[in-house]
Amino acid sequence: MVIALFRHGLTEENKRKAYLGWNDSPLTAESMEMSTTKRYESYFSSDLQRCISTSELLFPNRYPVLLSELREMNFGEWEGQTYEELKENKRYCQWLADPENVLPPKGESFYEFTSRVQAGWNKMLEIILSHELKSCAVITHGGAIRYLLSKYAPEVKDFWSFQARHDQGIELVFSREALRGDRRCTSLLEVPLMAKGHG
Repeated sequence: MVIALFRHGLTEENKRKAYLGWNDSPLTAESMEMSTTKRYESYFSSDLQRCISTSELLFPNRYPVLLSELREMNFGEWEGQTYEELKENKRYCQWLADPENVLPPKGESFYEFTSRVQAGWNKMLEIILSHELKSCAVITHGGAIRYLLSKYAPEVKDFWSFQARHDQGIELVFSREALRGDRRCTSLLEVPLMAKGHG
C-alpha cells in the first residue's frame, strides 16, 4: 500500500518567508509549471486553495477528497509576518525556543495541530481500508508532512528532523497490517516533480 505525500507548490508568501498557515496565497509562476507522471487510485487534499491548485496541476481531472484536518498549523496573529517582522516580539521568541508548549496568539498549539492532522489521517485510512485501495496521493502542507513522517517513517526521528520540499513528493510504502495497526511504513521513496514538458 502506497500513500504519497505532496507539499503544495511554492507560494508568493513562502517566497518571502512569511508564516502561512490558514491564510492562503497564490502559487508562484514557477510552481504553475509543476507536473508528474505518477498516478494513484485515489486523492486527498487540504481544503486550502494552494493545495487544491497543486492537485489540479499534478493530477488533472482527478477530484481529491478535501479534508480541512490536513491544513497547515494556524499561526494566528503571526500569519503573513516574517521572522524579521516578529524577532523583537517576546512571545514569538518564546515560541521559537519551545514551539511544542508555547502557541501563537489566536493560533493553534502544537498538540492541537498534530491531533487534527492525525484525525485527518484516520479519516483517510477508513476510506483506504474500506475500499481496499493500493495507492493514494495526499496534497497537503509542510507541517502536516513533517508530522506524518515523524509518526510513520521507518526511521524514528522528531518533527524538526524532516524536510518537506515543494519540488518532490514522498511515497510511504506500508503493509496492510501495518496500516491497520497504525504502525510505521517499511520504506520511503522520493517522487521528483518536473516542469511541464520536460522529462
